[in-house]
Amino acid sequence: MTGVVIVGVDGSETALRAAHSAQQLAIALGAKLHVVSAFDSNKTEVVEIGTDKWVVSDAAEAEAVARTVAEQLKDERLEVTYGPAYGKPGDALVKEAEILHAQLIVVGNRRMQGLGRVLGSVANTVAHTAPCDVYIVKTDEA
Repeated sequence: MTGVVIVGVDGSETALRAAHSAQQLAIALGAKLHVVSAFDSNKTEVVEIGTDKWVVSDAAEAEAVARTVAEQLKDERLEVTYGPAYGKPGDALVKEAEILHAQLIVVGNRRMQGLGRVLGSVANTVAHTAPCDVYIVKTDEA
């Protein structure tokens, strides 16, 4: 298999576990790995201190999360890319999969039990709307 494996991350330990599984799957499949972090608002702040000026946005924060994880997943056998994606996490992953013509989306099983299951989870949204295969990693146990 060549193509793209997508994994969603949010900076949590459980998302990192899913990302490591995605890395191993992408290597085994001979696919590229694309790390995505979702953001669902377009808030931007400009911070100025003296002559220094910083622009802080939700997109930039999401990109930083994705970049940090992508750097941890680097492997000589694997091409890893990363980026932010606008929208609620499940919807953003599905849209990214459509754009990149992904073969597989990897997500963790966080919030698939109890009240989270009733309210919805990223894995549930992705499993029901993905344009490709979905792999749900058991991340709720170390």
